[in-house]
Parts: sequence; C-alpha cells; structure tokens
Amino acid sequence: MPTTQEYWLSGAILDVPALLQPAAHALLQSVREIKTYLADFPEDKLWENPFGRASIGFHLRHITGVLDRMLTYADNKGLTEEQFHFLKNEGNGESAPWSQQLIADFEKKVNQALEYFKNTPESILTEKRFVGRKKLPSTVIGLLFHAAEHSQRHVGQLLVTVSALKNQ
Repeated sequence: MPTTQEYWLSGAILDVPALLQPAAHALLQSVREIKTYLADFPEDKLWENPFGRASIGFHLRHITGVLDRMLTYADNKGLTEEQFHFLKNEGNGESAPWSQQLIADFEKKVNQALEYFKNTPESILTEKRFVGRKKLPSTVIGLLFHAAEHSQRHVGQLLVTVSALKNQ
C-alpha cells in the first residue's frame, strides 16, 4: 500500500470487527502521519511550547496515555497507580525520551489497541462503561471511537506545532 493512500481507503484490517474498522483506520493513520511530520524534526525543540501551546512531546505522550486509559475503561477496569503517574507527567519534558521513542511508544499502544479490537465481539460494543473517578457514562464503542478521534485531533495540533517550530 503506498504511504500516500489513507488507511480508511485501504480496505478492511484483517480480524478487526466491521464496526471498529473506522477507529482502527484512524489510529493507523495517526501513526503514519506522526512519523511523516516528525521525520526531520529537531530534537531540541521537542518540549518547546510555541505561543503557549502544548509541546510536541506532550502530544506524543498524551495520545499514548489517552489510548491506554480508554482501553482500560473499555475493559471495565479502573486506572492503576502507574497510569495516574503517567497522566500526571505527560507534559513533563525532564528526563523524557527522545521523539523516536515517544513515536515507538504510541505505535506499540496502537498495536495493542488493534489486538484489543480483534478480540472485542461486536455484541459488547454498546455495553455501558464508566470513565474516571466521577464514573461518567460511556459505552465500549464510545471509548474506542473517542481514543481514535482524540488521537487524530492531537495529530492535527502536532502538525501545526511542528510547522511553527520548524519555521522559527
């Protein structure tokens, strides 16, 4: 498949239920776009906050963390102390990994999500799930779609930030 072909135009992903295909496509597209946008990005700008906006490093950590948390909630579990620690430190650039490690972490989490999708029967997609300490209502499909659309939203923000920082 040529890298210019968007995933949603590339056909079904093997073993992913039909109703989760759009979410799987969006997550794979996010990985591809991040790799493209950051191909020659200067490491010394990874944690800069241009115009008071979030850094590239934050976006990369945040989408990985949100995907992890949405999968946990979809699995009807609460967050662990490790997940709370990760959440608290998403924007912390001190002793942070370099961009290629952050990209690899997100890609690994996307691959875990795809495996989760493959093992999720369509019959449970409308089951209720709850988010956070306030136990806000959602469903399995709602959580999985939020993880995908949220990733795409942050990839768009990341692109703008990359463009701003490269042109400084």
